[in-house]
Amino acid sequence: MSNLIQVETMSRTDFGKGASRRLRRDDLVPAILYGAEGEPQPIQLKHNEVQKYLSNDAFYSQLLMVSVDGGEPVRSLLRDVQRHPFKQRILHLDFQRVVAGAELTVTVPIHFINEEECIGVKIGGGIINHIENELTVSCLPRNIPEFLEVDMAALDLGETVQISDIVFPEGVKSVDLSQGDENDRPVATVAVTRATVESDDAPTDDEATEDGDAPQAGDAPASSEEGGD
Repeated sequence: MSNLIQVETMSRTDFGKGASRRLRRDDLVPAILYGAEGEPQPIQLKHNEVQKYLSNDAFYSQLLMVSVDGGEPVRSLLRDVQRHPFKQRILHLDFQRVVAGAELTVTVPIHFINEEECIGVKIGGGIINHIENELTVSCLPRNIPEFLEVDMAALDLGETVQISDIVFPEGVKSVDLSQGDENDRPVATVAVTRATVESDDAPTDDEATEDGDAPQAGDAPASSEEGGD
């Protein structure tokens, strides 16, 4: 697990849609901190700081130390991000307090490695398709992985990596697999490209010769056989 990310927030006492609009005009983002048998606490963050937080992939899945008005930080998880449909604006954040020792369900990203060394790509001329870029896991707070690693090096054309092929860190379980083997599914595949198919279908020199497309050594030109004095 990576180092905990520190998140500084401020409390807010003005609520409602009108209050939220005023906050956004002041470049502030309304948010809520809830859970762990505590009362929901309305908070706010500076918009430019939120953008910096969200540029870090770990912010979406790792434990956060959320401090309100400079108080004692509380271990939390980011649970929801509301974005403007077309503007580069963050509208609202949801943070959930984390109870020590209680198992969590979180979504973590998948990192695919050795793609350039993949047999199906390097030798077979295929292309890697990412079917899933993240997976939901369950674990204790201290075991939350920053990401899941999938090694693509040994995959050949047409082969796939299933959820069941992933090596999960100790103490981390796949939520899908825990609900039954029927929920196992591919996360990546090495697909055959159109260029590869066309290359395989192209006739070889030997095949062209067998079809009579190439003249044999010593053959006379057709014009000399068909006419002349």
